[in-house]
Amino acid sequence: MAQGSRFEKLTTEAKSKIREVTPEEAAALQREGGVLIDVREGEEFSREHAAGAVHLSRGVLELKIEQAVPDDSTAIVCYCGGGSRSALAAESLQRMGYTNVASVAGGFKAWKSANLAIG
Repeated sequence: MAQGSRFEKLTTEAKSKIREVTPEEAAALQREGGVLIDVREGEEFSREHAAGAVHLSRGVLELKIEQAVPDDSTAIVCYCGGGSRSALAAESLQRMGYTNVASVAGGFKAWKSANLAIG
């Protein structure tokens, strides 16, 4: 990615508006009833994903989130490969009125590095 790219600027701005959590915090929220959402593309999810994650790629997230998580106060933790797409997803969900949203800092790479369960 080019230094100072538009995508990088967009994700930096999104990260300033959302809550980021560690993979361990995300796993704890999931155990407590929160919904872990994988926003990566289908082939990425099919290869491997966090155990118990719901797949809603960035392309359909806003369209399908209300069916998957009807209560806007439910804890939602989004993750992607490295933490950028999930930050954008979390920001979008907040704009939709979801009040308890976070993004996994470092994404699925960090999840795997933390030796958390893979599905």
